[in-house]
Amino acid sequence: MIGENAFRGNLACAATLRMCFQTVFPDPGPSAGVVFCAGPGACGVGVYRLSVPGLVRCRNCEWGLEISRQDIHNSSVPVLCVSCEARHRGLCGALEPAQLTELARSTRVVRHEAGEQLIREADEPGAYANVMSGVIKLTKTLEDGRRQVVGLQFAPDFLGRLYGTENRLGAEAASDVELCRVPRGALEKLVAESPALENRLMRQALRELDDAREWIVTVGRKSASEKVASFLYLIATHANPRALDHGSVSFRLPLGRADIADFLGLTIETVSRQLTRLKKDGVIGIDRLRDITVPDLERLLVRCG
Repeated sequence: MIGENAFRGNLACAATLRMCFQTVFPDPGPSAGVVFCAGPGACGVGVYRLSVPGLVRCRNCEWGLEISRQDIHNSSVPVLCVSCEARHRGLCGALEPAQLTELARSTRVVRHEAGEQLIREADEPGAYANVMSGVIKLTKTLEDGRRQVVGLQFAPDFLGRLYGTENRLGAEAASDVELCRVPRGALEKLVAESPALENRLMRQALRELDDAREWIVTVGRKSASEKVASFLYLIATHANPRALDHGSVSFRLPLGRADIADFLGLTIETVSRQLTRLKKDGVIGIDRLRDITVPDLERLLVRCG
């Protein structure tokens, strides 16, 4: 049985990490295993216990992840993929272990600080990426330089326009983000060979289209207070998917007041007034301008209209 504090913290060398996993993973019994913790506590590498079939839970921060027992005991699944959200809820969930291993040979995990440009409009895409953590804002710039925030992406969203000859949108790290970058040729080759992967991409594109249509209704028909509440609910439920299970959540706003106003079609002053109103009504707590606490998500949802 592995010590509770073993392998906690970041290991610099992926090869060393892989060797450690091969040594202690999987545990001979069903009670424990070692995988990455991707919870809000940012534990890095943590020790998990298998609390019920299909659910591993971090002993440090209690963050949970649904994960197939097949992956836990399948040594052919790349170590860095085991607890990645994209493996279980995103693009890579459509891949067989052999396909995942093939793709992993050409992928690269990169980290970007908030404010870094990830994609430039009109550039030819050279790579795609799975969002592993953080929030990305998608933007469209007019010829006169005016810019509109047109969308947000969270883990495990797919970043990039498959088969596009040029980027139609820009992308910027709204918070610190971690991406798993895949060369364009490697992914497009795999899509051509895998109907399941092609289907997963199509379903994700349709989901994004549905989300965009819902947001058109929010921006076009909801009141200012409903818009701000809807934005907060979007961040709360996407930045921490398990928030719905707990009923309360704390998070840091990935956008400043100006970007929120841009995204919602409001003025900065209106955004500030509505946030203050929600705070006075006890729907949210605000600390240091960007740190938000929602004690009751249902109350916030009611304010969304």
